[in-house]
Amino acid sequence: MKVHARSSALYGIVALCSVAVLVLADQITKAMAVAGLKGQEDLILLRGVLQLQYLENRGAAFGVLQNSRLFFIIVATIAVAGLTWVFFKIPRERAASGRSYLPLQICLIMLISGAIGNLIDRLQLSYVRDFIYFSLIDFPIFNVADIYVTVSVFLLVILLFFYYSEEDLQFTDRRAK
Repeated sequence: MKVHARSSALYGIVALCSVAVLVLADQITKAMAVAGLKGQEDLILLRGVLQLQYLENRGAAFGVLQNSRLFFIIVATIAVAGLTWVFFKIPRERAASGRSYLPLQICLIMLISGAIGNLIDRLQLSYVRDFIYFSLIDFPIFNVADIYVTVSVFLLVILLFFYYSEEDLQFTDRRAK
């Protein structure tokens, strides 16, 4: 039993450290954006494709739900709690099909980190600091936490449709053993 407890503790510590590193990277890039971009001209990285442009975002993507700070704080808090619960429900051994749960665990860590990164901004500043602008398709200005969320959701869709079977994911079903 002691080995299992140590294994669970190590699992939690690795997950917590992973989230901390990703959140720290997000917060550092946002601080750098404030220091180097706020009140300055846009920084063109690839003309007509990618630039850095500081924006204080009080809503969600595409400017929806402006000034809905409390709503975003509640949603992010619930999301972090729910995703953390799912993360710790994932078995540490391979699924019966032989598939590894590592890709799912990484996606959940990225989602949790992205939610926490933007939650920190909303709690401290009442807005999220965005600074990456993909001008080629006039995509809304975003930040590193948004990248974590977008990439992990995209990967989760692929994993759920093409990698994991329904049986692989039975650990989240209360009726399953």
